Amino acid sequence: MLLSCFDTRLESLPAPLPIRHGLVDAEGWRNAAEAVRAGGARLVSLWATDRRPLGEAYVVNAAYAIPEGLVWIGLPLADEDEAYPDLTAHFPTAGRMQRAVRDLLGLHAAGARDQRPWLRHGTWPPDFFPLRHDAEPSSRFPEFGGESYAFVPVDGEGVHEIPVGPVHAGIIEPGHFRFSTVGEKVLRLEERLGYVHKGIEKRFESLAPAEAHRLAGRVSGDSTVAYAWAYCMALESAADLQIPQRAAALRAMMLERERVANHLGDLGALGNDAAFAFGLAQFSRLKEDWLRASSAAFGHRFMMDRVVPGGVACDVDTAALTAMIDHCKALGAEVEGLRKVYDGHAGLQDRFLTTGRVTPELATRLGLCGLAGRASGQPADLRCDHPTPPYDALAVQRAVRRNGDVAARVNVRFDELAESLRLIATLCARLPEGAIATPLTRVPAAARGAGWVEAWRGQIFVGLELDADGAIRRCHCHDPSWHNWPLLEYAVIGNIVPDFPLINKSFNLSYSGQDL
Repeated sequence: MLLSCFDTRLESLPAPLPIRHGLVDAEGWRNAAEAVRAGGARLVSLWATDRRPLGEAYVVNAAYAIPEGLVWIGLPLADEDEAYPDLTAHFPTAGRMQRAVRDLLGLHAAGARDQRPWLRHGTWPPDFFPLRHDAEPSSRFPEFGGESYAFVPVDGEGVHEIPVGPVHAGIIEPGHFRFSTVGEKVLRLEERLGYVHKGIEKRFESLAPAEAHRLAGRVSGDSTVAYAWAYCMALESAADLQIPQRAAALRAMMLERERVANHLGDLGALGNDAAFAFGLAQFSRLKEDWLRASSAAFGHRFMMDRVVPGGVACDVDTAALTAMIDHCKALGAEVEGLRKVYDGHAGLQDRFLTTGRVTPELATRLGLCGLAGRASGQPADLRCDHPTPPYDALAVQRAVRRNGDVAARVNVRFDELAESLRLIATLCARLPEGAIATPLTRVPAAARGAGWVEAWRGQIFVGLELDADGAIRRCHCHDPSWHNWPLLEYAVIGNIVPDFPLINKSFNLSYSGQDL
């Protein structure tokens, strides 16, 4: 059992998932990383907290997904000058998280090779750290306005650089992509993200815990249900609050509706990126109908602010349940027909097959997760591995492929879409009677809680820490895109530049979710 590798006493948090917390020293930090890596488990998130107002110090945190559940360990540091052990030798995707910790709190990973800023972008001084407790959120630094970023150069005869972004055509969040190419073949891609540092994590500190779910639901708008649920799970964990069965079923219903909406949109966009406009037209039509149905049932197209602490904010009646069951059947039949069109279209398959491949071996080594991970042989799915109510009674079928190319990611979307329609119809038919929320009558003091939810893109994690007066000391929201953006850089190598939009869309990662 991997739990035995944590040479510290772990406290079980009162959450519906098996989540444990404990503090370690530097040696325990290193030993845990080595054992988790050797055991084939993975890093979920890495972040830090300024706990000086609580009479303590800084704490750097790591959350690991292991077969027994989730383990959240903290390494206290005496002050900002004490470094913590670098994790990138065991978990390469920790690199960007460690760089973010440096930008936000000024804490260093000892021996880390990449010390470049990640979120700062030269827009605040190097000695200003936004997440320290005494940092003034409204600080402005007009004398700073960008910096020269040391992209990794690629030299050689015939090598050219193609810069794309951060401002893109159309309405899209900013991100810079630096291609090194020979002709049209990509030799290397390097990303730079974090252009819109929104201050969300600092904003949490000024919100009442019972109201902060609304901000969590705006971390990444296409995953608003998942983020709100993860935050509420963390708060309910800290408060040891049990939600009603009906509320859990309604949350799952909304989460699966969110998954269906995003898969419909992506399948259409993938067809369009391969010059198959018919696919875009059909899936756009189906997605619009689906969003309108969500609005009719839950009062909002994206179901924003419908997941609240203790349960949900709205109920559904019998007529709405019947309409949803009928819609699931009709949509399932249409999607199955369109899948046959996609599978039988030679032009699409020529663009999809072998394009943007991430092998299962590379996916394992670099920590590819979620939808993209399952397309590369990484089976992790919280709904199957650690099912909470109502998933524990639904026998969720995981969708896994091993080819790791655009075609595999398309097939996983089709498989998951069909399974989500089955889950929604089953939830509608079995919806328990009873209340839709348990009142949150007491905000716990000096407590912590964690939320862990399988969103459509992958696992979302929220770590919540409360002060002695019940105020939010730290709320860390983690998007699976942190792990998958680096894999996109590998997936495009050896492909031609015109295939990048297709590969990029097949991952469809969140800029906003890792730019807090």
